[in-house]
Amino acid sequence: MPDQKLIKLKINDREVQVPQGTLVIEATRRIGTEVPSFCYYPGLSLQAACRMCLVEIEKAPKLQTACTLVATDGMVVRTDSEQVRQARKAMLEFLLTNHPLDCPVCDKGGECELQDMVFRYGADSSRFVEEKIHRPEEKWSELVYYDAPRCILCFRCVRVCDEGMDVKALGVGMRGANSVIIPNRGDHLECEECGMCIDICPVGALTSGTYRYKTRPWEMQYVPTVCAHCSNGCKTTLSVRNHEILRANNRDLSGINKDFLCVKGRFGFDFTSHAERIRQPLLRKGDKLLPVSWEEAAQAAATMLKAAYDSGGKETIGFIGSNRTSNEENYLLQRLARATFGTNNIDHHRSADYAGLITALGERAANSLLTMEQLYQSKAVLVIGNNPTNQNPLVAWQIRSGIRHFGTKLFLINSNEIKLQRKAKQFVRISEGQEHAVLKWLGHEEGQLAPELVEQLVQLKAALEAETDVAIVFGAEVSGAAIATVVTFGSKLPGKTRYMALGDYANSRGAADMGLLPDRFPGYAHVDDARAREAFEQLWGCVLSSHPGQTGPQMVEAAQSGKLKALYVVGANPLVHFGKPGEGRGKLELLIVQEMFLTETAKAGDIVLPAASAYEKDGTVTNTSGETQLLRKAAEMMGPRSDFDLLRILSHQLEKQGLGKAFHYKTPDAVFEEIRKMVPAYNVPLAGLLTGGAEATHVQFARNGRAPYDVPAGLIRSANDTLFTSGTLTRWCTMMESLPEADN
Repeated sequence: MPDQKLIKLKINDREVQVPQGTLVIEATRRIGTEVPSFCYYPGLSLQAACRMCLVEIEKAPKLQTACTLVATDGMVVRTDSEQVRQARKAMLEFLLTNHPLDCPVCDKGGECELQDMVFRYGADSSRFVEEKIHRPEEKWSELVYYDAPRCILCFRCVRVCDEGMDVKALGVGMRGANSVIIPNRGDHLECEECGMCIDICPVGALTSGTYRYKTRPWEMQYVPTVCAHCSNGCKTTLSVRNHEILRANNRDLSGINKDFLCVKGRFGFDFTSHAERIRQPLLRKGDKLLPVSWEEAAQAAATMLKAAYDSGGKETIGFIGSNRTSNEENYLLQRLARATFGTNNIDHHRSADYAGLITALGERAANSLLTMEQLYQSKAVLVIGNNPTNQNPLVAWQIRSGIRHFGTKLFLINSNEIKLQRKAKQFVRISEGQEHAVLKWLGHEEGQLAPELVEQLVQLKAALEAETDVAIVFGAEVSGAAIATVVTFGSKLPGKTRYMALGDYANSRGAADMGLLPDRFPGYAHVDDARAREAFEQLWGCVLSSHPGQTGPQMVEAAQSGKLKALYVVGANPLVHFGKPGEGRGKLELLIVQEMFLTETAKAGDIVLPAASAYEKDGTVTNTSGETQLLRKAAEMMGPRSDFDLLRILSHQLEKQGLGKAFHYKTPDAVFEEIRKMVPAYNVPLAGLLTGGAEATHVQFARNGRAPYDVPAGLIRSANDTLFTSGTLTRWCTMMESLPEADN
């Protein structure tokens, strides 16, 4: 945002310089001085309800609330005078009038803001002798419980639900000492179940159904990692005890999402301990998958793959990867396919056309890709397709926050009614599949469109041309040549136009970046690019094919018809996503699957290797806006192994069979070092990653005279997940599945 004029003031005799318009409470935080407050929360409207942030202002007749007072030039502030301390002590006495003294059993004990302030300012006795008002605890949903006596009426939960989430599921009922927070359905909640109200609550009034009465904060380990579900890359801090994940939040406000998490990020972790996890390798004997030792499974996998390779050649073997596995694992999988088996038959479920965006931008890709922070600070946002509230919740949060804080103007083009249209300056409703025709009209004023639609597009175009630095965000509805049309249109807008393609899953962007594509090496160089191919051949010590391989749907079709002899699947369910209903594996001779659960594809497999989840391994992932973050191992699960270990073990077994070279990487860090060397966009500062930050990758695609990029119809397709679904993984997320909203 534009630089603001600086002003000077004194806080506790220290001179401070802050931007004009800064609140006093924020000015004190800049110098590490604590002004306590229960109702104030950065980014939300000002409430001044708790009166704990009272400070002394020179020449003011009485104490002022620091959370509503704007700092002015020359102001003199005292935050710890005797008058201030006595005022805070009195306020705590009022707050404790009806507050139960149940800290030993309260879930918030040890991390309660009220508890901390009572220890610091509170008295050892109270003047109030009246009987406390008591209400029974209420269960608002499977995830949210409310204990009214503990509530201090700071209204944080009401405001974050209204302003932040735009849900308005909470309000205030009754009056005076009898005031309580009430849910939108009288005795229960019907909302997005994001849990923001729980984590923003400064006391133990709102508690989590996944965590309550299970442990204490000091008994847990806290592991920062990346959410395993959608593609937005929200940082989540997992609270772990005895290798069991008990809760997830991001209370330290670190990460690109600050404190935001949706229902999947906050409550969708219990799949890790589901009873149906595969814990031992399975080998098909007859018509049954039976448990075997790791040694037997690894040897069988290598032997069968070698036999398939010898009998049919490299073009009869295919590999399908995952958009949830780490960058390092994706890199190893495509290396296994290309270097060991000599085939480019490798793909994954593509839910966004990242290759198309990088290709369309060309040399501009290095500084034209939109990060989450830039989206938040954008002056205008155009969203084409997708439903960010459901499919990309952080994107929707950033847009809503930008509208509240900076007056961002939102424009929508969609074939469906979506929640964000309530915030939009203009919503253009189109027919399904009409996105490319509309974009052509915007870019070149050509094509036959209905007169009423043309009228709306004229208004939209005029509004966008009046803005500068527009952010263009699009879903799977825009792919191939349509992306080139978007970029052409965007390049004509004033200022700097940036772009973001919206994928579906945790590492969809990383899967594409790492070369899980039949026609692209890691970094998007085409397989017929001689310079790139030579570099990888020299590093891997092999000869690589320059011919594009089969796509995911083509491989499954070939497998079911018997043209493909062997299919190796890592963390995907292609028989459902790509196959014909009822076909199963068809005439496929060999199917090997690395998976956490017995999905439809795993059930049809000949060998199933139990894989660790994203919360049980180290590595890196890249979100849909191209920001790379560290995965950190939080829990330990007996039996499963990381996909990194599984691929490494397989490579050694294949080398014994005389096929390819074994992978001698000892850790994912070693693989990432190779990625940094071979994919310049990933040569990001390690310090930023190691300290929990997100580093933007600036991928650049070099054109080499090929025909304009396009993709087959239907190849790029969204899973159209809701807030309560996460592809195949959903059925093992028990807490989310228990919610009534998940059935809608």
